[in-house]
Amino acid sequence: MTNRRTWIKSSLLAAGGLALAPSLSLGKNNAATAPASPQGLLRDITLPWDETAPAMQARLSANENPYGPSELVRKAVADAVGFGNRYGHEDAARLIDMIAEKEGVTRDYIMLGPGSTDLLEKTAISLFLKGGNIVSADPSYMSMMNTTRAIGGTWKPVPLTADYAHDVDAMAAAVDSQTRLIYVCNPNNPLGSITPAAALKQFCSTVSTKVPVFIDEAYLEFLPNPQENTMVGLVKQGKDIIVARTFSKIHSMAGLRIGYIVAQPERIKALGSIVRGTMGLCVTSLSGAIASMQDKAFQENSRKLNMECREYLCGELKNLGYAYIPSLTNFVIFPIKSDVQAFQGTLREGGVSIRMFDIGEKPWCRVSMGTMPEMELFTSVLKKATV
Repeated sequence: MTNRRTWIKSSLLAAGGLALAPSLSLGKNNAATAPASPQGLLRDITLPWDETAPAMQARLSANENPYGPSELVRKAVADAVGFGNRYGHEDAARLIDMIAEKEGVTRDYIMLGPGSTDLLEKTAISLFLKGGNIVSADPSYMSMMNTTRAIGGTWKPVPLTADYAHDVDAMAAAVDSQTRLIYVCNPNNPLGSITPAAALKQFCSTVSTKVPVFIDEAYLEFLPNPQENTMVGLVKQGKDIIVARTFSKIHSMAGLRIGYIVAQPERIKALGSIVRGTMGLCVTSLSGAIASMQDKAFQENSRKLNMECREYLCGELKNLGYAYIPSLTNFVIFPIKSDVQAFQGTLREGGVSIRMFDIGEKPWCRVSMGTMPEMELFTSVLKKATV
């Protein structure tokens, strides 16, 4: 227990004790670092799972929660089907009130959407219709940057530090007169690394006086102490910060599509003048989210089981000599030792779906947490792919 607590503490304070992991040639502490290209350091190289592949036995490629939806959610969704002829405005209002109470704000600070990715993209659309640039870490979750570039904006990528945290000093320095938004994914996807809360809060407090900051906290609730690491408190202090959360992860509702943002009422109103939040939601999803908000036991059990599977996986990776990046999310990423095509082929033949990335011209495997039998299957197949 002492070792576990020590590891968790070091993970939160120092981005996961990342000396275990090899360098991605990132950060200002690496003399060999070259400026990131407009395309960034990250490239998806996952082979498609098509009709030629064997039957999938473990889907570990999409950072989904394998334990739900909870029984309360399933009942609520089933009961709501009979009201499918009605708009869900009343349910949306109730859910907004519940979220506002949870986050300690009034309802005018909340905007709903069909998943947090939808809200990322809507924010980009609202801010970059007339151009400008977005500043973010590299590698990171790319949805917002891709939308920005698609509508005519530009991206200013800032490499992560040597320990895979956001380089907040370099990100602040990258802000110029054309910057319309800063995007921070914390915990970071696809690396799973954590930027320490104190440093991030200081950065957000300072830079948000110049430009809004969007904090993507999709994986925050897998942490043992999410309330100590969220940036919602800065929103309550009046800072121009937008915090995104999702029901896709800890609530296990990825296919039901519910997410929300917490932001200044003026920011919510500005977004609402261009895009609509609740109109894209259905009564089944809203009813499920309302039920899930009340099912604390399911969320806690998901967190516990996820941690057990993650610790098992990390132990197996260590035994096999893989220098994984320690994570407090529901996925772990590690560099592979063998040919990319052969590696993926072996996993496919074993019925295991994973995600593969080229990061800084090196191949990495990201594996999502499944059930314990699924993780045991993954590690058994991984041993065959390890050379």
